[in-house]
Amino acid sequence: MGHTNDSVVSEFVLLGLSNSWELQLFFFAIFSSIYVASLLGNIMIIVIISCDSQLSSPMYFLLGHLSFIDICQSNFATPKMLVDFFVEHKTISFEGCMAQIFLLHSFVGSEMMLLVAMAYDRFIAICKPLRYGTIMSRKLCVIFVSISWAVGILHSVSHLAFTVDLPFCGPNEVDSFFCDLPLVIDLACMDTYETEILTLTNSGLISLSCFLALIISYTIILATVRRRSSSGSSKALSTLTAHITVVILFFGPCIYFYIWPFSRFSADKFLSIFYVVCTPLLNPIIYSLRNEDVKAAMRKLRNRHVTSWNN
Repeated sequence: MGHTNDSVVSEFVLLGLSNSWELQLFFFAIFSSIYVASLLGNIMIIVIISCDSQLSSPMYFLLGHLSFIDICQSNFATPKMLVDFFVEHKTISFEGCMAQIFLLHSFVGSEMMLLVAMAYDRFIAICKPLRYGTIMSRKLCVIFVSISWAVGILHSVSHLAFTVDLPFCGPNEVDSFFCDLPLVIDLACMDTYETEILTLTNSGLISLSCFLALIISYTIILATVRRRSSSGSSKALSTLTAHITVVILFFGPCIYFYIWPFSRFSADKFLSIFYVVCTPLLNPIIYSLRNEDVKAAMRKLRNRHVTSWNN
């Protein structure tokens, strides 16, 4: 990934979360635990869905791919952040910085589209249950996953296209633990107003369109569920609650950042921590630990291994 000759900045300095050694040790203990838990939790979901034939429905197919995206998101910046807690001079190369921007927006864009696909799956399952097997075929699920990755990558490339060639010739300190796009653009040695507007429009468009699609879908689904009074509806409502919780926690920080994307406050980096480090843990906690089918599959897999170990 190259940049123009006008760019004399070859690396960026990440200011991190704190200069206090004691606080950095505390943060390392907390965030390393979250990182390991999210990594193992999402790997566990993929293994369970792959091994249990009863979890072969479209919902779990999409859930498995959501776990894969969360694994990717866990690894684009968090390992470096954990290492940097023990490094006094926290730096990242220009190419590494651009790679972080590309990966973050690829994974976030893909996850947004996948959440829309999961909402559509629930819409068909609850509002058109008799046609569910026909509509939600494996082919359609593969198409949904492919579109989510394509949209995420295109969304990220469009950001990078007008960021990578900006002239960086002066300040190179990023007040965060990773290369946050608005903070990096703000370091360019030129008027970046047009670039900021393009960034806001690009990210705001995909975020707003996905969020509105999710709100409309879940509103219709909830209205349908409320008209019914059965155990099946109760189970559907429980599943919907998990989905809606993830949507709120995922889109909440995103919407907050796009209200004033280029005017950051000191507390924003800690909200970024939640978005980048903690969000991948939502899938194992909210989708899986509250899901009876997944918990039953976990017990079955555990009993199978205990039996084979004893034999």
